[in-house]
Amino acid sequence: MENLSLGKATSYTDQYDASLLQGVPRRLSREQIGLSTPLPFTGSDIWNAYEVSWLNLKGKPVVAILRCWVPIDSPNLIESKSFKLYLNSFNQSKFKCADTVSTVLEKDLSECAGNKVAIKLMMAEDFDQQVISDLKGDLLDTLDITMDEYSLEPSQLQTSEKEVSETLVSHLLKSNCLITNQPDWGSILIRYSGKQIDRSSLLKYIISFRQHNEFHEQCVERIFMDIQEYCKPEKLSVYARYTRRGGLDINPFRSNFEATYSDIRLARQ
Repeated sequence: MENLSLGKATSYTDQYDASLLQGVPRRLSREQIGLSTPLPFTGSDIWNAYEVSWLNLKGKPVVAILRCWVPIDSPNLIESKSFKLYLNSFNQSKFKCADTVSTVLEKDLSECAGNKVAIKLMMAEDFDQQVISDLKGDLLDTLDITMDEYSLEPSQLQTSEKEVSETLVSHLLKSNCLITNQPDWGSILIRYSGKQIDRSSLLKYIISFRQHNEFHEQCVERIFMDIQEYCKPEKLSVYARYTRRGGLDINPFRSNFEATYSDIRLARQ
């Protein structure tokens, strides 16, 4: 962690440099929350990068949107500032075509994560395929609750004896970067089957992340494990979509019963 460029003054290179990418071992946070192998969930970390550009062989700029899926069983998560610096290094570098860039991106990101990262480049002529959507479920944010404590406290989660299957959504998720303390804003979807979770207690729990310092991926895994421990659902999915910083958004998905959802884009993203 001490070797990360995050939180430090850095120079911006515009010539391709794969060494700028930095990985953070997933085990560091997973050990803290008691996660062991095999993992109790599947899923992926979905990234969207909106500031991707390079030069063709004639020196003409090309722009694109990058989407990538980082597997959760990769040894490392990709540190976001290093990802931004890496993408900036393409800006004045010449490549033959988009397929060449895709090959380079897949190779470098996979080496950083320690497992194969799937990528897709969306070219400018396809930008109109980007549709604004929303997380589908019952919105928790209209509940009339009182908050006077913002430290993380999962024991406040409560359930009833009623058995349900439901999907709950909140746009009030906020956490802070583990290193820089910058705010990370997100929306979260929780789908589960089991004893009904008290909605007020769940909303208060989500809001209690407001001053919590952790990376996006780590927050989602912590939420999954806390709900699993205190509410004991039979089935559980946790999906967060964070707003972008530096042209990047990160959207972790974890589930013990369903596959990662198709990527969408929220209005805030």
